[in-house]
Amino acid sequence: MSFRLTGLVAAPYTPFHRDGALNLDIIPAYAEMLVESGVSGVFVCGSTGEGHSLSVAERIALTDAWISSAKERFPVIVHVGHNSQPEARTLAAHAQAVGASAIAALAPSYYKPKSVDDAIDFFAPIAAAAPRLPFYYYNIPSMTGVALPVPELLKKGRKRIATMQGAKFSHNDLMELQECLALSDFDIVFGFDEMLLAGLTLGCKGAVGSTYNFAAPLYHRIIAAFANGDLETARREQRKSVELIRTLFDFGLMRAGKAIMAMMGIDCGPVRSPLTPISPGESNALHDRLSQFDCFARPLRHVVGS
Repeated sequence: MSFRLTGLVAAPYTPFHRDGALNLDIIPAYAEMLVESGVSGVFVCGSTGEGHSLSVAERIALTDAWISSAKERFPVIVHVGHNSQPEARTLAAHAQAVGASAIAALAPSYYKPKSVDDAIDFFAPIAAAAPRLPFYYYNIPSMTGVALPVPELLKKGRKRIATMQGAKFSHNDLMELQECLALSDFDIVFGFDEMLLAGLTLGCKGAVGSTYNFAAPLYHRIIAAFANGDLETARREQRKSVELIRTLFDFGLMRAGKAIMAMMGIDCGPVRSPLTPISPGESNALHDRLSQFDCFARPLRHVVGS
């Protein structure tokens, strides 16, 4: 398959009403904002989208909403991973039926595959449920606890999964990233926003991340500076990304990200349990901390406790 992901691919937050139900009505405006900010695609129902906190029915509804809102202007990559292989197959088949551009799947994280062959045994039927869509292995060992060698998984996987396209590499092992990129037949997209410049330097052409939802201008500056050979500017802008993400960690990465979206006029509501919602005082403190950054796609405004 010739499909490749390039540029910034946002991993959207899943919008909820205050009572915890899906708020699909916000997604058309969300999609418009991402188009305005120059994002080149979306990766839905992943970690940022709280995919493992959603029911299969909710994930299907969310996929439908993003496909409809994309209006074929940008690719929609659907994360279909699940601890249950039959449920993952259902999600994969649905993604193909409604016009997704590609699918991806995490390794199961409760009963974990102990070998690459075990992982391929799990993934092959999932990919087969969507035989027309490129399949990406979503490698994020910090969340799954599965740290199988990705280059081996890709090479062996291609022998059994004709649609094996590449990997979403959400790991800071730059040695292994280089080994993956050396497999030029595969599309390797980087998943560490705070290390984007390192990924670009090693040869990544596409990146998937949560902060691309609201801080795409910062990362566009990194990409442009790198392309122009201006490494001093690229490093300076990447340090801003590190400082921004450190700030988010101080408030809780997921809850802070959703708070920023609300400050930009795209209210994605609270996080889902067991994550805890941000308080009005924390939101105001976060807003004050963010005033030092010149990176947001829209001006930030106080929306909580003001």
